[in-house]
Amino acid sequence: MAQWFALKAEQPDALLFLRMGDFYELFFEDAEAAAAALDIALTRRGEHQGLPIPMCGVPVHASEAYLARLIRRGFRVAIAEQMENPKTRTGKAPLRRAVVRLVTPGTLTEDSLLEAHRPNLLLALASSGPAGARLGAAWLDVSTGLFETAAPSLAELPALVGRLEPAEILAPASLPLGDWSSRRGPEPAAGAPAAARHRLAQAFGAADLDAFGNFTDAETVAAVLALDYVQASAAGQMPRLSHPVPQGDATQMMLDAATRASLEITRARDGSASHTLLSATSRTLTAPGARRLATWLSGPLLDPARIAARQDGWSWLLLQPAALARLREALRGLPDLPRALGRLALGRAAPRDIGAVLHGLRAAAAADLAMQGGPFQPSLTRVDPALAPLLARALADPLPARIEDGGIIAEGFDAELDAYRALRDDSRRVVAGLTQDFAQRYGVPALKIRHNAQLGYVIEAPTLMVEKLRAHPELTMRQAMTNGARFSNDELVTLDRRITEAAEAAAARERLVFEQLVNQVLAAGDALQRCAGALARLDALQSAARLAEGGRWCRPLVDDSDVFCIEAGRHPVVEAALGSGAAFVPNDCDLSPARRVLLLTGPNMAGKSTFLRQNALIAILAQAGLPVPAERAMIGIVDRLFSRVGAADDLARGRSTFMVEMTETAAILNQAGPRSLVIVDEIGRGTSTLDGLAIAWAVLEALHGQVRCRTIFATHFHELAQLTAQMPRLSPHTMRVKEWRGSVVFLHEVAAGAAGRSWGVHVAGLAGVPPATVRRAATLRAALERDGHGAPAELPLFAAAREASTPDPLQTALAALEPDQMSPRDALDAIYALQRLMAVSVDETTLSSN
Repeated sequence: MAQWFALKAEQPDALLFLRMGDFYELFFEDAEAAAAALDIALTRRGEHQGLPIPMCGVPVHASEAYLARLIRRGFRVAIAEQMENPKTRTGKAPLRRAVVRLVTPGTLTEDSLLEAHRPNLLLALASSGPAGARLGAAWLDVSTGLFETAAPSLAELPALVGRLEPAEILAPASLPLGDWSSRRGPEPAAGAPAAARHRLAQAFGAADLDAFGNFTDAETVAAVLALDYVQASAAGQMPRLSHPVPQGDATQMMLDAATRASLEITRARDGSASHTLLSATSRTLTAPGARRLATWLSGPLLDPARIAARQDGWSWLLLQPAALARLREALRGLPDLPRALGRLALGRAAPRDIGAVLHGLRAAAAADLAMQGGPFQPSLTRVDPALAPLLARALADPLPARIEDGGIIAEGFDAELDAYRALRDDSRRVVAGLTQDFAQRYGVPALKIRHNAQLGYVIEAPTLMVEKLRAHPELTMRQAMTNGARFSNDELVTLDRRITEAAEAAAARERLVFEQLVNQVLAAGDALQRCAGALARLDALQSAARLAEGGRWCRPLVDDSDVFCIEAGRHPVVEAALGSGAAFVPNDCDLSPARRVLLLTGPNMAGKSTFLRQNALIAILAQAGLPVPAERAMIGIVDRLFSRVGAADDLARGRSTFMVEMTETAAILNQAGPRSLVIVDEIGRGTSTLDGLAIAWAVLEALHGQVRCRTIFATHFHELAQLTAQMPRLSPHTMRVKEWRGSVVFLHEVAAGAAGRSWGVHVAGLAGVPPATVRRAATLRAALERDGHGAPAELPLFAAAREASTPDPLQTALAALEPDQMSPRDALDAIYALQRLMAVSVDETTLSSN
């Protein structure tokens, strides 16, 4: 317990897994928290200050499953291992223990703790300058070696965090993280920029950080915070990371958190990965390829040349079906090479991780042959050519899951290991021979020779034969059992020592050979990392080629113009959900300079939201360098994409649905520019009709005349379609519907024009509202459409509507006059009468206001 207190003091904010034999034990508050989180038994052991000590534990061999559950619940776990071998150490003092690893959400490496198709990023944030005016961000993935930095403004930070979706964030307490606050890790202590530059350059063996690019002071500090944190989590061991790569300014399309949630690019609103843009478009064969594709979709590019390079890759594969087939065969079944390399670098390797390296080298050689003549890197196999043959000779097939299981090194690779194995295995044959010999010698056919953890090799005999064996003086009874007894003799003692020594020598030699192989792999680590990255890129490109194979996905033209023209576009996620049994109705979208604002009206359920989102998703796919679901597409670079589609509240932060809507609208008006794409739905619907119409009108004017961005503006305020005279670039469109036998049929087609009605009552019927209620609603709607006539008088709203629609006496009298039939005297009398009516009207108005 003294060890526990000392180690716990080192990691006060983490659960301490203390290795005790075959279990990791937890004590005190750690045990209570873990028992509740894991639903395991909480026991007591010993006393502290007169009170029993709470305790729980998990088996070492099954610890990863428990760790995964704790990490998902937001815990950090410190692993304290036994640093001495209980078989070889001397003295009676407790085994020395030390924390060898801190397991946190952002420093995971085990496949069982990670999502295979998603990066696992640790994000560090730092500020510099007066009052922290400049921000620096650095993110890394310990499992793959990725290391990048950026210098976002405070306004750009939410978009960056939304793109990265980090598993853990290191940030000053003063820096708000909004929706990502639950992923905040311990607050880091930032150092001076000059010291950070030296530390970062030294970590990657460079004399100066300028060798890797231009970094701001805040970027450098953030990078060192991330680096120090992962090194501390590995008890001082440095993971294998690529050198930091600054992302610079404006290299990727900006999408804020609300837009990402609305479009469900890589994660659905419910947190799952199904029914997302990634799931609908991925045809990848490997986990690294899926992660690469997710990264492309999360950060669409702004450089037409880089976009065209990706397009050239999958376009070449599309035109070379034989090469595509060979590439897919090479990639199929490929293990996760980047994450295997990460575990090898941190000393957490399993035998199958080094097997992944061999498999990866073979896949690279096959892919290299398949890609001859393509627009790719000259070679995927720029790794030491002797490494693959060495691993092929050294590794057994199949490989065990754990080093402790043995059988990693193939027979014939290491002569010393083979000798130890022969001695060990020969001893096993000796046991079988001794069993027959002893059975005949002592006349006990049921005699067995077994190995016991405490006694070593012993003779086991049934109860009826115990006295017969006692008669032999060379046998010593070691243990009585309910169904017999155990005996030993000098031969068995010698045999036990011989077998144990041979088995231990074989295990030690095999571990040594394995470590030598790991060191040879790590010596080629940089080349292997580049090879793994190239394979991931090829997988993403072949996925794009497969997507375009059917001919219904096209290569878009992406340039620096301000055009946005899509012919016969489709929603990729909805189309995938429909499957082959139903046809998706395609629609055009033209936001060319002369008609940059498309005003979309039409009933609910007619497809407005689908049309809005499909054009935004097509823009993302195009700038990710991927095919798009359309017959033809021309897209001028979109620098920022805003999507406000669908209603949602944020009650946890005290924001109503309308407040969320207005906050997102404000972000659009404050941040969008002429190169942005904005898709909005039902602005102003969360308040009264007049307020809502006024807000929608004003926002539409601002987007058209001030922001001047490419916009699709969906609304139920059909009156806005009459603004084309004041807004020359406004193009009214509507969702086509057809009435049929008292019902409405949605055609899902976008056509020029404006809707005449909303068809809300029909939609209520389709949704299952009881027919009586639907009929009553239709009656009330018809009454309201007659300017209030027939509306129920008992409702003040409708009564006011009726009052407002009552004819004015002055207007009635004026309308009744027939000037052509009147004499001058009659005309003068009519004027006096109208004056009297006007005076009465003024008096009534004054009395009403008083």
